Amino acid sequence: MFAVLLVFATLLTACTPAAPQQEPVIPAPTLRTIVPAATEAPALEESTPTAEETTLAAATAVPVAQSLPDPASVTWREIASGLEKPTDINAPGDGSGRVFVLEQPGRVRIIQNGQLLPAPYLDIVNLVGSDASERGLLGIAFHPNYAETGFFFVNYTDKDGNTRIARFSVSAADPNLADPASRLELIRINQPYGNHNGGSLAFGPDGYLYAGMGDGGSAGDPQGAGQSLNTLLGKILRFDVDGGQPYAIPADNPFAASGGEAEIWAYGLRNPWKIAFDRFTGDLYIADVGQNQWEEVNFAAAGSPAGLNFGWNLMEASYDYSGTLYDAATLVLPVAEYSHGDGCSVTGGQIYRGGALPAWQGVYLYGDFCSGNIWGLLKTSDGFSNSLLFKTNFGISAFGLDEAGELYLADYGGAIYRLESK
Repeated sequence: MFAVLLVFATLLTACTPAAPQQEPVIPAPTLRTIVPAATEAPALEESTPTAEETTLAAATAVPVAQSLPDPASVTWREIASGLEKPTDINAPGDGSGRVFVLEQPGRVRIIQNGQLLPAPYLDIVNLVGSDASERGLLGIAFHPNYAETGFFFVNYTDKDGNTRIARFSVSAADPNLADPASRLELIRINQPYGNHNGGSLAFGPDGYLYAGMGDGGSAGDPQGAGQSLNTLLGKILRFDVDGGQPYAIPADNPFAASGGEAEIWAYGLRNPWKIAFDRFTGDLYIADVGQNQWEEVNFAAAGSPAGLNFGWNLMEASYDYSGTLYDAATLVLPVAEYSHGDGCSVTGGQIYRGGALPAWQGVYLYGDFCSGNIWGLLKTSDGFSNSLLFKTNFGISAFGLDEAGELYLADYGGAIYRLESK
């Protein structure tokens, strides 16, 4: 397993993770948190919040922890093993209680009633190219009305290394089996290099599908994708998958009518390895893998204007990178960051919204693939509180929530763990 972990990390940074352990060590130190000063939003058309977004943003009864909880009261319990290079965790929200896990070579697996089912839900190994460490089957999102539509969406790289986002349907005969013949391709995006493919998918509170795209790879963004509005690389994309075939452009996408690529919702990203919406507030968290020095977590509150610029490659986290002149007031700084002394490749997390651990309500947990560190990030009235909560030897490749809001993590070596009370 040492070799498996090392291969995955090679193109991200030079770091050799250790073997997984069962009991994380709880550290004492607290890391620096960035509370950005108020800045002007980019001069772009603001998106109009939907009724659902307005309700979420105005809610006063959203449960949230008052401070980051004591990690000594919880543990990560293994619930499944034997997976091949897991890359994402999600749940369909159909009342079944199932948890779905992606395997990088091209399979979707199901954990049901605590058991990993032997047959894959979907097997598209014949379509997926995973010869490079950051290629493969990378992201999955279920349609908000999956129970009625049976639709789900996957993000993968094909045999030529290019990104494909496609829709599939569950089979009519078996809820634990998808129909591979139902494939409907939404989009194909050329990838110039073998790394920085992004791959995350998530439905927002507006009902649109969001996709995280890396800058296309190599070092330092040689093609300038992060700041270019004429490429889909280095972006968060947004699709209306119910408005047309294969999709429509949301009317309030910032560049839909003003030049640039119409699918762009936000830009200035290097390799967003997992995006997550808070299911209670609609806030968006974006973890972006850094270059040589800094890893970062970005934040867009529900109702934020579309067209946000998260800075790459002008900046790496909150630090100048390009050495060129730019207007810092137009950039959105991260809400948390850490140096490569504490890891080398951030893995975006999820916001705990389960019922088993009330003290953890509203805490965003995220980790580092190389070091196995896990942090907690909590939005407060004063900004954000950020602390290192667990030191593990997991090769953390993904976090996910089940239907009840309980939190899981994937160890790239093949196991899935759930956060539980001791």
